[in-house]
Amino acid sequence: MRKLKIIEHVSLDGVIQNSTDGDGFPYHDWTAPYRTPEGGKLVLAEHGGSFDLLLGRRTYDSWSAIWPNVPSSPMVDRLNAATKFVLTHRPESLEWGPVAGLGPDLVDSVQQLKAEDGPDLILSGSSTLTSTLLAHGLADEALLIVYPVLLGTGKRLFAEGTAAQAFQLADSRALPSGVVLNRYRSRGTVPLSRL
Repeated sequence: MRKLKIIEHVSLDGVIQNSTDGDGFPYHDWTAPYRTPEGGKLVLAEHGGSFDLLLGRRTYDSWSAIWPNVPSSPMVDRLNAATKFVLTHRPESLEWGPVAGLGPDLVDSVQQLKAEDGPDLILSGSSTLTSTLLAHGLADEALLIVYPVLLGTGKRLFAEGTAAQAFQLADSRALPSGVVLNRYRSRGTVPLSRL
């Protein structure tokens, strides 16, 4: 049985957007000043030796324009080798492979993928998919790579209306660059305080 890991690069105020996407977001590649060889090794290790990707269509389109054209490195090679499971209404237009389009029911599709044998699934870059999968208890853990910046605008990790949930901090590592890697595991419902 596969695990589903959410891995996101996020600002202190919850922004995951990293490119302009034609919508006026002003901070293209804002994570770049904080990248270090040590951080790169940790992120690579968090992905694992092999993995498959779960992607929304916008993330897939963005990544497919970048990763096949980047010089070889351990992370680039693993991303390109991973099977990309993409939530899309246009599976015939998927070219960056190996790739498979998911059916219209995200929850059912992910439940089926998780029940299969295979490498872990990594979800990155989609607040819509993240919120839906968390609401249905399908994410096994979330690794938030938090950068010491406030951006004030941009696509947020958790979409408005994301179901309330409690998490347990499983691990936290601070890097000299100010980046902090926090691993969380879902604990279910939010405990309510009693008066």
